[in-house]
Amino acid sequence: MTPFPFERHFLGGAPLVLASGSPRRAELLRLVGAPFRIQLPPPESAPGTGSPQDVVQALAREKAEGVAPSWPDAWVLGADTLVLKGGSLLGKPEDPPEAARMLRSLSGDWHEVYTGICLVRRGRAHSAWERSRVRFVELNERDIMDYIETGEPMDKAGAYGIQGYGALWVAEIQGCYFNVMGLPLSRLGRLFREASEAPQA
Repeated sequence: MTPFPFERHFLGGAPLVLASGSPRRAELLRLVGAPFRIQLPPPESAPGTGSPQDVVQALAREKAEGVAPSWPDAWVLGADTLVLKGGSLLGKPEDPPEAARMLRSLSGDWHEVYTGICLVRRGRAHSAWERSRVRFVELNERDIMDYIETGEPMDKAGAYGIQGYGALWVAEIQGCYFNVMGLPLSRLGRLFREASEAPQA
């Protein structure tokens, strides 16, 4: 099978730099044949106030702009994912008790997953966001404790990973699956096109 020509189709010969240490985002870029390098961004700020889509886009832009000065002619991609449940935005849990509280709140109910993405090149930033809805099965305390023991919840927004053991708890999803993993690929493709076609200053 011939690989998809991601570089020619989207990058226009420019390098792509992922401003993230997330192995899931790197995995998804490899899935669509994107050649890229990784540079970790500076430590991110705490989520600000505003709508979920504004918050995740601001955090994604902060990551991309933190790396962009080192790559002036590259596409620099930042992304950030948060879970919205009951009016509260859930990031990565700080410790197992917080992970347990998050999982209890998600049990047997719907929540929303927001991911913001930002492309920066030559000083210009282009942002977008995606939302998915996810319904969890009912979890008992043994489910929660056994899951936390795996360590998987500790570096993931909302304390679960849909691509790992957390798939056991997902009863239904509405919207983009890859958004729940942390990088909405279809929206990213559209953002590349929008950024490439935007008028230059």
